[in-house]
Parts: sequence; structure tokens; C-alpha cells
Amino acid sequence: MIRVLVVHNVGLIRSALVALLRSETELDVSSASGRTAFRMAYGVPPHVYVADIDCLDSLGCEGDGVGPTHRDLDHEPALLVLTTARKPGALRKAFDAGALGYVNKDGEPGRLVEGIHQVARGERFIDESLAFDFFQAAKMPLTPRELSVLALAADGAPIDEIARSLHLSKGTIRNYLAAAIRKVGGRNRLDAVRISQGAGWL
Repeated sequence: MIRVLVVHNVGLIRSALVALLRSETELDVSSASGRTAFRMAYGVPPHVYVADIDCLDSLGCEGDGVGPTHRDLDHEPALLVLTTARKPGALRKAFDAGALGYVNKDGEPGRLVEGIHQVARGERFIDESLAFDFFQAAKMPLTPRELSVLALAADGAPIDEIARSLHLSKGTIRNYLAAAIRKVGGRNRLDAVRISQGAGWL
């Protein structure tokens, strides 16, 4: 029996996923919103987290796995993320968080079930429809500093405020913004923010 914890912040979608997976006799399925999933992991630990890609922060995902839970549980739960195509930046974040499985939310339900079984065995599972996005994710053009500057700009912060926040000169911030705009092919700062958010980098 594979213990599965479905993590999604939207109750209706979470309930639908649970109903779908409970039709599989080999799966023992429970659910949680992103806010409570991390706490629940200390009860009966799942073999597989099935998490919407927007819930990774709530799971405490870091570069070495699903939060600190893998250091405290008898086994390391596998992470399978639900995502959509054309989000290479989000896929990169999930990969850095240690996700083993990647299922397209627009795909067939059977692909999710197949993915759960595969990651429960410790094997990687990638929906074919996401292959091009993985290729794009490997080419993410922005440096961490450029991303941080662009993220502050996306919140509407002016140059001088970004400079104070990052302890850099205004000229340096302008250079980072110019580089980010050029690398993503934007026309201006707002266009660069739009492109980066659309790709899931911000």
C-alpha cells in the first residue's frame, strides 16, 4: 500500500484529486492544504507527496528535499508535483526542491497514478508533454541577483528603494535591470517582469 498525501490550497481541486486516487486500491490517500501539510507529515508519513507546484513553499521545500522532514522520518517521502506546460522556471524550482515526479495538470488521470507508483519506487517520472519545458528550464537566463532585483521591481519598488534593500548603488541596480530585460527579451522593465512571471521564474 502506497501512502499518498495530496497537497493543494484549493479545496474543490484537492477533494477531486483525493476522490480520483482513492479509486485505486493500492493507494492510501489523505489530503491537506499547503498550510497544514508540513505539520501532518509528522503523523503517519506518506510515501509520496502529490503537491501542486504552487504549494512547494508551504511544504518547506529546500534544495535538498521536502523541508527538514527527510531528516526526521523513517523514510524520505518522494515529491510529485502537478504543474502546467510553459512554466520552465517553476519546473526548475521543483527540480531544485528534489521533486522526482512531474505531471501535467492538463493530462490524463492515468498519468498521475502511473507517476505515483514510479516515484514511490524511487524512480523519476516526467510527463512527455513537459519535456520541452525541462529543456527550457535548464537554460534559465537570469542570475540569482538579477532575479532578486526583478522581483523587487515586480512589486513596484523604485530604483532607490531596491538599491537600499539590496545594499547596492542605484547604478548597479540599473545595470542588473538592463541585463535582465535584455536576457529575457523584454522591451522594458514591465515587459521583463511579465515574461519572467509567465515562465515561472518569479
